[in-house]
Amino acid sequence: MWIDTHCHLDAAEFGGEQALVAAAAAQQNVSWIVMPAVARANFATVAALAAKLPNCTYALGIHPMYVPQADEADLLALRTAIVAALADPRFVAIGEIGLDFFVPGLDSGPMREKQEHFYVEQLKLAREFDLPVLLHVRRSQDILLKHLRRIKVPGGIAHAFNGSFQQAQAFIGLGFRLGFGGAMTFTRALQIRRLAVELPLEALVLETDAPDMSPSWLHPQINHPQEIPRIGAVLAELRGIAPAELAQATAANARAALPRLAALAK
Repeated sequence: MWIDTHCHLDAAEFGGEQALVAAAAAQQNVSWIVMPAVARANFATVAALAAKLPNCTYALGIHPMYVPQADEADLLALRTAIVAALADPRFVAIGEIGLDFFVPGLDSGPMREKQEHFYVEQLKLAREFDLPVLLHVRRSQDILLKHLRRIKVPGGIAHAFNGSFQQAQAFIGLGFRLGFGGAMTFTRALQIRRLAVELPLEALVLETDAPDMSPSWLHPQINHPQEIPRIGAVLAELRGIAPAELAQATAANARAALPRLAALAK
C-alpha cells in the first residue's frame, strides 16, 4: 500500500469530484491521503472530506502564503479547531505551516516577520497538543530549523524538500521525514534526485501536493493522488530497489511521522 502524505484534495481544480479522485487513488492502492488545511476558511472543509472519504485524513494549519490575509483571530480559531478535532481519529497533524521566502513580498520586511510569528505560534500549538507538523519549506530551511530547535515538536514531515544534504540531516535529526513528489520525476532536478538517493530510506515519504507539483508525465496538467505509485516507482528506480519495497518503507515512514495515522492504519 502507498500513502500520499500531502494532497490538497479540497482544491477547486478537482471540480467537486473529490470522491472520484480519492476512489481512483484507492484503486491504485493508495491506502491513505493526508489533506492539509491552508487557512481558517478550509478547516471545516478538509475535516468534512476526511469524514466522507474512507482513505482520507486531514491536518489543520495556516499556510505561510495565506498569512498576509490572516490575523490573531485565525490563530485563536485554529486552536479551537484543534481542540475539537482531537476526538476525531482522522485528524493527524498541524499543517500546512512554515515559511515561504520564494514569493516576492513575503521574503522581507513586515510580511516576513508576520510569517515567522504565525509559524512560531503554530509550533507552540503543536508542542502544546503533542502533534507532528507538516512543513512548507521554500528557501527558508535555516530559519525553520532555528525555530524548531527552540520549540520542540514531535517531528512531522518537511513537505517538498529541496534543501541541502546538511539541512536534510538537520531536519532528520529533529525527528522529521522528508517529502518527495513530482519534482523528483524530472531528470533536470539533479539536487532533489541526488537527495532521494543519498538520504536514508527511513527518512523519506511520498507526496503529490495535488493538484500542484505534477510529475513529468502530467505537467502542465493538474496532479492527482493516484499518481503516487508511479512517483514511487521513480524513487525506487533511483535507489535501485523494488517498488514494493519502496511502498512498504515509505508507508511505514509516514505512519512513524504521523502516529494518529498509524493508529488508523492498524
